Amino acid sequence: MLSEPGFQGRIGRTHTESQPWWPDPPAGLGGTNVVMIVLDDTGFAHFNCYGSTLATPNIDRLAAGGLRYNNFHTTALCSPTRACLMSGRNHHAVGMRGISNWNSGYPHMRGGITPRAATIAELLRPHGYATYAAGKWHLAPMEETSAAGPHHNWPLQKGFDKYYGFLQGESDQFSPELTRDNHHLEPPATMPDGRPYHFSEDIVDQSLGWVRDLVSVRPDRPFFLYLAFGAMHAPHQAPADYLARWKGKFDEGYDVLRERWYQRQVELGVVPAGTTQAPRNPGVPAWNDLTPNQKAFSCRLQEAFAAMLEHTDDQIGRLTAFLEQQHLLDDTLIMVLSDNGASREGGPFGVMNEFSFFNGNWENVDEIVEHRLDDIGTAHSHSNYPWGWAQAGNSPLRWYKQNTYGGGVRDPLVVHWPQGFTARGEVRHQFCHAVDVAATVLHVAGTSAPTQANGVEQIPMHGTSIAPTFDDAAAPPQRRVQYFEQMGHRGLWALDTEGKAWKATTYHIPGNPYDDEWELFDLDADFSECHDLAAERPDKLREMIDLWWAQAGEMGVLPLDDRTIELFGGAPRPGTPHARLSYEYLAPISHIPSDVCPPLGGRNWTLTIDTTVPADRLVEGVLYARGNHSVGHSFFIKDDVLHFDYNALGDHYRASAPVALTPGEHTVVARFERGEPDSLYIAVDGTDLASTPIGRIVRMLGSTGLDIGRDGVAPAVEDYTAPFAFTGTIHRARFDIHTRASKADIAATAAAEMARE
Repeated sequence: MLSEPGFQGRIGRTHTESQPWWPDPPAGLGGTNVVMIVLDDTGFAHFNCYGSTLATPNIDRLAAGGLRYNNFHTTALCSPTRACLMSGRNHHAVGMRGISNWNSGYPHMRGGITPRAATIAELLRPHGYATYAAGKWHLAPMEETSAAGPHHNWPLQKGFDKYYGFLQGESDQFSPELTRDNHHLEPPATMPDGRPYHFSEDIVDQSLGWVRDLVSVRPDRPFFLYLAFGAMHAPHQAPADYLARWKGKFDEGYDVLRERWYQRQVELGVVPAGTTQAPRNPGVPAWNDLTPNQKAFSCRLQEAFAAMLEHTDDQIGRLTAFLEQQHLLDDTLIMVLSDNGASREGGPFGVMNEFSFFNGNWENVDEIVEHRLDDIGTAHSHSNYPWGWAQAGNSPLRWYKQNTYGGGVRDPLVVHWPQGFTARGEVRHQFCHAVDVAATVLHVAGTSAPTQANGVEQIPMHGTSIAPTFDDAAAPPQRRVQYFEQMGHRGLWALDTEGKAWKATTYHIPGNPYDDEWELFDLDADFSECHDLAAERPDKLREMIDLWWAQAGEMGVLPLDDRTIELFGGAPRPGTPHARLSYEYLAPISHIPSDVCPPLGGRNWTLTIDTTVPADRLVEGVLYARGNHSVGHSFFIKDDVLHFDYNALGDHYRASAPVALTPGEHTVVARFERGEPDSLYIAVDGTDLASTPIGRIVRMLGSTGLDIGRDGVAPAVEDYTAPFAFTGTIHRARFDIHTRASKADIAATAAAEMARE
């Protein structure tokens, strides 16, 4: 039996009696390279070439040498848009109606892309492409992101040859939870040249290394690079010199800057003349109504955002400069885009530490301005800006990320491909959507989506290539209808028989019936969706609503589901890490991401650690660590003192006691008990040594996971430098959860996960 059923040579008794044969090389060899650059939470106006006064010279240069699209749309949320980008299908149809943290029990929300929708990487590989992914993933169920897997939704199992980044929805940019290929690793302390570490710089370094290796050995192989920055998602963090450049640049406030950006948009032609600038969204305070300290706080938060965007742009510049130096830039299709509109998660006044908001602990702005203002944007903050700056970033549009109005779904898209089209610096007005990106990439690569992939029948692609618009500003939109749905918010874009563009949309309040009032907009005359025609054209509105329901049925949108908190509060399912109340870890063990950690929160719990103390060295180091500087725990021995530090959003509650652990086996315990007061105890070998009252309960312990026997990411305390590994031997660590989650625990977790997408 031949090991190659398709062998076309001849097999004789000896090679002299036989005819060799080799299959043809992949058709894609020598083809066009593709780089897809995805930014997070970046509004329609945020790039300088889309109207802002922020610094994005490298993106602007790509736009000047290529195209800007002012009618590009997304799903209004991270995981769903990325599922569209990767698959070319609508997000409900592939199992990603919301963030990948959820599995609602319905086909449209499983937290991973169905095998019936092969990714771009899976489809390009057979055509000779090298496939690389760097940065944020957030396309795997979060409960599957530990070293235990399963790994079938991780990047390498979705068609990528290499992966380097973080799997969750957000990460600290100075101390990220890193994953390389199929394993976790600790972040470097510095960049290779000794500069302070930053994630954006790291992922570009990794990307350059992959491409350098490829073109050195196999210059005939094209590559597909998916570069998904953690920027511009919170936390907004940048190197100190970038932060310094923006001091005082926003003191005029968001009302003035939003108007200025709007005027630039009109001048640049990315917004039609006569477009109505949307009024302030509900809940956005007028700038002049803020106190002086609220203004100072708000400005510093926006400065951090601007610094991070400029820093990110510089990393894009490093990548494009390398491609140019290697004579690769001209025949590389580069697409720079955002996954949704500007973020609303900072609230009306902004936040220094997002986890304060999630835990229902309101920050004291006056205190921050007096003592911590200069920490914003550094490794000592986890900040997000207020609604006013978010709406400025979405100018001239209404609402934000998560909503199906323009502020949530209309986003920047820059396309650069010198050898692919002759247009330079032009604006394209054709409607297009995230589902069209995969079809465009396949078109450029000279292939299309098959009906079968990996032995599985495929869902037909919903997107179509936008390549016809590259050199034809008058090319008609490639599709006539696109629905939107996000957590009960709904919308529909459609062309009528005369080619006029209409949009119907509605804002849904969770828990309310789905009889929301719809609005109707003539997009040809109303770019910013400010003039509701529902009362004037009830017939057209009815037609649009009926078409939305038809699309919902066809694309798997149903059942409508506006749940958020409830999806975190259900009973743990069998076959998941949380189908138990005891978590026993056999040390040493890999880093455990936060969504796989024991759900301690506001519950009663006990941590029991079995150790062996050696006779030949000092015993010190971390027994258990979770979280980072924003919030978390650290259980450690230093200078013969046992400590448990409970970092409650910057307030530290600590139980400490001298210990003299003799050589041999010992059991070390930390115990948290709710009561009057809530208290934390530490014990050794069955004897309580110390306790401390906990004045502030933290129900959501941040976005950074846990380590046993070391502090592998970023300490929650300043007593030691990571990793401060335990010098004894830890055999096992066992967490016993003694109570179920309360409604407050569930609510805090839900709020945090929604923002972390």
